Amino acid sequence: MSRAGRDSGRDTFDVVVVGAGSAGCVLAARLSEDPALQVLLLEAGGSDRTLEVQVPAGLYKTFRTRWDWNYTTEPQPAAAGRPRFWPRGKMLGGSSSINAMVYMRGAAADYDEWAELTGDDRWSYRSVLPVFRRSEDNARGASEFHGAGGPLRVEDLRTVHPWTAALVESAVAAGHPHTDDFNGPSQFGVGLHQVTQRRGRRWSAADAFLHPAAGRPNLTVRTGAHATRVLLDGTRATGVEYRHEGRLRTAHASAEVVVSSGAVNSPQLLMLSGIGPGAHLREVGVDVRHELPGVGSGLQDHPLVPTIWTVRSGRSLLHGEGPVGYAQWFGARRGPLTSNLAEAGQFARSRPELADADLQYMYLPVKFWRQAEVDPDVDAFTACTVLVRVESRGSVRLRSADPSWAPAIDAGYLTDDRDLEALVTGMEIVRDIAATGPLAAVLDQEWRPGRAVTTRDGLRQAAREDLESLYHPTSSCRMGTDGMSVVDPELRVHGLQGLRVVDASVMPTLVRGNTNAPTIMIAERAADLLRASLGSAAQPVHADLAMS
Repeated sequence: MSRAGRDSGRDTFDVVVVGAGSAGCVLAARLSEDPALQVLLLEAGGSDRTLEVQVPAGLYKTFRTRWDWNYTTEPQPAAAGRPRFWPRGKMLGGSSSINAMVYMRGAAADYDEWAELTGDDRWSYRSVLPVFRRSEDNARGASEFHGAGGPLRVEDLRTVHPWTAALVESAVAAGHPHTDDFNGPSQFGVGLHQVTQRRGRRWSAADAFLHPAAGRPNLTVRTGAHATRVLLDGTRATGVEYRHEGRLRTAHASAEVVVSSGAVNSPQLLMLSGIGPGAHLREVGVDVRHELPGVGSGLQDHPLVPTIWTVRSGRSLLHGEGPVGYAQWFGARRGPLTSNLAEAGQFARSRPELADADLQYMYLPVKFWRQAEVDPDVDAFTACTVLVRVESRGSVRLRSADPSWAPAIDAGYLTDDRDLEALVTGMEIVRDIAATGPLAAVLDQEWRPGRAVTTRDGLRQAAREDLESLYHPTSSCRMGTDGMSVVDPELRVHGLQGLRVVDASVMPTLVRGNTNAPTIMIAERAADLLRASLGSAAQPVHADLAMS
């Protein structure tokens, strides 16, 4: 049992939430504000109280460990036939405990598109902006676009590598606008990221929402609790079966079950429960309880292609983890270990006629290759070209009716040729930046793709071979009203009662940017919806935004 809450030993609750990631932490905290509601939060992983989580620059040390679901996609035919590693957080805070801490909401157009696709204007940017502001405690203070006093601390980086500053100056010299706020009136431009940190320490959704709620007697948190299926009585969800301490247990929900397990595990749990595409479920030996063809379909992710240079002189973040770096971090929470690695970013268009960005860049003053499968061996600088308007689609499917089996993940990378063309243009843009201004004096040889690769055909091949994930899977239980959507605009599973999905899997489309802040926003909205539907005495903070 973690310090995040006390285990009452009871097995009947008003609401059972599956998954203590970003969404689950928000839901548990917001719902338990009403002392009349008994809330159970189930988490398959364990505690987040470890140095590898708390030290920002240590994020990659959680990969492929007990804190990670350690997923690997199916081989990707359009991307050199290679499977890709997908880290997903398996502990309190979920992926917010292992991510790069970039605070990013996406473009206003993303949410206006959600409103159009769902037929509900209350998912528009105008409507969701107050929900973002509600969560936020921005160190710069409150403004039209930002909140202060909320649980989620957002700060400027405390220590910025000199190569990062050189990159920003070079991008401006190459004709790109400068921005000091990617969450302001416009995304476009290059600048430093704001991060979910508090005084140089990671500030995950568990830190922001769950741990402050730990003392509430109506909140029970069970770690090491692996959900195996949602229980149905006809068309009503009545509880959750889960494995805990070596035995199978049942948690009953008198009001609602909320699946908040992420874009991989949420569709997996639904399908294990007999909710999903009937032919596929029968094929793997699962009894079909509720035919819902869209479960696991429409998966989206942000693909990236790294461009890496060796440097003429200077020290990268490779050297940050040493006695001096740790002394700075433990002493004043400053120094290279406060870095989120991706210190600077940028948004741009691959084609001038686009109204909004389709390219995002992550700039790292360190060699980041094969998603840290290989430790950095030389001082280097990495520019990641990321596609944020993705046309390709993938899927999540069961390999077995056994809940202990990892699902089959087909990321669908580059199955639409438009994605490849945009990435290649993005790689050309970043090469121009690298040859301009003070960064050109820092960089030496282009290690990958390599300066011998000069044609678009060559860059296409390099993109297919080197493509990786930015770890932003979404849309596998997407929200909508058409036949392939899984939840309605109130996040209720179509055709069932007492069951909702609340996490990144419900996004109708990928946002243009990192997905943690949007996931928290979705959970804030869902908490309002749930409390309104349950007649909670603790009224939603934004009662006008709750959809009854």
